[in-house]
Amino acid sequence: MESGMLSRTQQALIRESWRRVSGSPVQHGVVLFSRLFDLDPDLLPLFQYNCKQFASPQECLAAPEFLDHIRKVMLVIDAAVSHLEDLPCLEEYLCNLGKKHQAVGVKVESFSTVGESLLYMLEKCLGAAFSPDVREAWIELYSAVVKAMQRGWEVLPEGD
Repeated sequence: MESGMLSRTQQALIRESWRRVSGSPVQHGVVLFSRLFDLDPDLLPLFQYNCKQFASPQECLAAPEFLDHIRKVMLVIDAAVSHLEDLPCLEEYLCNLGKKHQAVGVKVESFSTVGESLLYMLEKCLGAAFSPDVREAWIELYSAVVKAMQRGWEVLPEGD
């Protein structure tokens, strides 16, 4: 992860916008995942708990186990926002997170849809405060996070 890829202005825009969103992580995470399932319903089967398949996005979004997943996703975003000056310190963590996602069948291509869903959530939650500059700053941050996670797909399993 490139350190300093975000300008100080972009870092400030991300921090301020995240401060407005992070107070209600589950509520805003539900907006993100609702949009994700709208954009790509084929992702729903990836979310199974105790071998239970969800019949609908609404059922999934109401499940306590899925709400825990939403909390974890929002914590990852929070960690990235908290380490804007030193994103490389998250490299190993994000690479391992990528490996975990690969293991459950997530495709690298799905992260672009997640990114669209993140931007949608930010726009819905921030309203007029979601300016083009805020959008661009979040795109830069999300791109860096995804790039680090993708390295989890590139690492060969032990013993290969």
